[in-house]
Formats: sequence, C-alpha cells, structure tokens
Amino acid sequence: MQPNRAGTMHSYPKPALALVAEMEAAAASDPSRAMALQGAPGCNGHRAALEFDPDCLPLPCFSFEDALDAVKEGKAERAIIPIENSQHGRVADIHFLLPESGLSIVGEYFMPIHHALMALGDGPFKAAYSHPQALGQSRHYLRERGIVPMSYADTAGAAAFVREQGDVTACAVAPKLAAELYGLKIIEQNVEDAEDNTTRFVVLAKEPLDPFYLQGETAMTTFIFEVKNIPAALYKALGGFATNGVNMTKLESYQIGASFAATTFYADIEGVPGDPRVDMALQELAFHCKYVRPLGSYRQARARG
Repeated sequence: MQPNRAGTMHSYPKPALALVAEMEAAAASDPSRAMALQGAPGCNGHRAALEFDPDCLPLPCFSFEDALDAVKEGKAERAIIPIENSQHGRVADIHFLLPESGLSIVGEYFMPIHHALMALGDGPFKAAYSHPQALGQSRHYLRERGIVPMSYADTAGAAAFVREQGDVTACAVAPKLAAELYGLKIIEQNVEDAEDNTTRFVVLAKEPLDPFYLQGETAMTTFIFEVKNIPAALYKALGGFATNGVNMTKLESYQIGASFAATTFYADIEGVPGDPRVDMALQELAFHCKYVRPLGSYRQARARG
C-alpha cells in the first residue's frame, strides 16, 4: 500500500479498522474478484457492490480517489462509485475523477436507498452523523425532531464513529447493514424523506467494454466534450442526436479551470459506437467540438422502485 493511502485508512473510526483490514486481506488474496468502493464497511457502496456482484470481494477505500487508484494499481479489478441521487443530485465529481483516472465505465447499477436511524441508546438525540448526501435525503425527518445534522465522510463511518464515541445523545443515519456490523440499535428504519430515493452507481475498470459485443443490446455510452467557443455551437453540436434519433438521457455542464471561457459537458446516450445512427451523431458532434472523449459503453440498467 502506498504511504498516502495508508495514512487515509487510519481516518476510519476504530470499530471499522478491523473490518477494513479483514476485507483488504481478502481482496489482496484474489484481486480479480475485488471491487473497490468509497466508505467504511456497511456503507451504501458496500451494499451496492454485493448486490451488483454477489461473488465480489468488497474493498473499502477512504475516498473516491483511493477507490479509483486501487483499480489503477491492480489491487481491485473494478470500482463501484455513486454518481447521482434522485433526490439530492450529483454525488461524486465523476466528471473530474474519471477522465484523470484513465478508467472506463463498464456498467451501471440503480439502488433504492433506505436509511436507518441508529444509536447506542434510545434517545432523545441531539446530533445525527452521516454523509452530507444522506443528511440531505433525511433533512425533513431530522428537522421535525430537532436533531442537528453533522457531516461525516460516509454513512457507515458515521455509525462506527457513534459507536466509538459512546455518546448516547448521538445517532447515525446509515444503511441497516452498518448497525449490524457496529453493534448499534436501529431506532427507526426508512427515515429518508422520499420513498423513491435511488442512487445511480457506475462500475469502472481499466479496460473498456468493446462496443461490438454490445450491439443488439440495450446499452449506454458516456462521454465528455467541449464545444468550440462560437455562437450556437452547443445547439449545432447536439442537433445530430435529434436528426439521427439518438436519445440523450443526461447532459450536464461543468467548468475546468478558472477562465470560464468554455464549458465542458458530460453526456449519456442510448446506443453504442458501431450503430450507424450513433456514429453519425458523434461525427456531427465532433465537428462542432474542440474534443470528444468517450468514457465507456455498457449495458443499460433500469432504476428499481
């Protein structure tokens, strides 16, 4: 393990460190089955990894960058990263992390999110610890009960922190699995404000899937692009998707650098290169852009209720 990653591993609360060590050892014994994730054991990424591939060996990493590095360094075959939530928007800055990593998207997974309120005692509680996403998704529940939200690096880490602190006036908002792992009492289940709360995860690997083997399947392609800095460039660039009947399911803009002179876009479309319609649309896009960079083609998943 590199020194910088070794340092971050000690940022886990003590109740989580033993579990992390066990899971690291298992992953090291068979990296081809290892799937890196961000968070402490018991987090939503842990649950997503096991649901996406029940035979995988989950590898907890303290940050998203650590999870991507684990794949780059050969410690894990794949990583699973949450990128957006139906209620609270973007989770990880995949727009920045993925291009820098050199990894490719090889799959996606939609997971219904259910948060539980857990603690050592029965309450009342003064503070609830969790990842900012989970706190935002349970905002109304906490506010109605006068519980102050306190940000933590991840949901399961917050549960381990509550266990470590031994404060009966503190609680955590985390997956049910975290309560089982850290010996906390579940005070109430499903404390999320919306019943249809869903997070989209992407699965990343060193090598992209060959679009040829996705032909005839319902598949997605993700890419980033920067249009030329001229009037109506974006309008013209996107026209090819409409005229060729290619459905764009996501388009999001973001800035790189401080010049604000040009905007970069992140997009998902239905279809893969090799399909004549997709090829024509991407060719027209490229004509109006400084660059188009593919991030991967993969089988489409469907959100579950």
